Amino acid sequence: MSLYAVRRENGEAIYAQIARVLAEEIATSRSPGDCLPAEGLLATRFGVNRHTLRRAIDELVDSGLLERRHGLGVFVLDSHINYQIGLGTRFTENIAALGMQSENRILRRQTLPATKAIAQKLDVMSGEPVFWIETLRSAAELPICVISHFVPQKRFPELDKRYHGDSLHRCLEADYGCRLRRSESLVTAVLPQGDDARILGMPQNRPVLRVKSVNIDQRDSRPVEYAVTRFRADRIQLCINP
Repeated sequence: MSLYAVRRENGEAIYAQIARVLAEEIATSRSPGDCLPAEGLLATRFGVNRHTLRRAIDELVDSGLLERRHGLGVFVLDSHINYQIGLGTRFTENIAALGMQSENRILRRQTLPATKAIAQKLDVMSGEPVFWIETLRSAAELPICVISHFVPQKRFPELDKRYHGDSLHRCLEADYGCRLRRSESLVTAVLPQGDDARILGMPQNRPVLRVKSVNIDQRDSRPVEYAVTRFRADRIQLCINP
């Protein structure tokens, strides 16, 4: 593309002019997944130093148009994924319905005594053993969400040995005859906590959508899973269906 001369006396900040031009190019001539030219090349093109160019890129990263991938460069982001939240939501099925390949990786699994809050959600005694399973879900090789699953150990013996990834709900149905139905979902925008930002590959100062859900067994309406999901807000648009 031809050189673009920034206007230094029109009242608009130089970095803002560059951000506007790049945003227009993204909308008209770039596709999701495209990598932008190196910062040095863009700085030369606009006749500015790298600090000014980097600030313009930051504006587009903050607005959700671009994403920095460590060691790889700056990429055009896909539009938001419409993620359905209904009575029987499954990540794998949701992503497959969009024509995308999903991945699930188990990050942690261990047995913990139920805290008072978790015990209330699962309708068990405080201190009763529960399985804690932490998973990372990705779509098209991009991290989408981290999920903390809590399920009663007594109701699902040896789940920690039987569950090897993929859909936890499918495992509960196949191995224990438990078909889950969502009974509650609470959605909040919060800053990532712990190591969530690192796992999701996102800045610590950008929000995630946290969804706290209770799933019940359709056979007896007893709560059997409490899940806390942290979605990357720049990649997901929640569509909540009754």
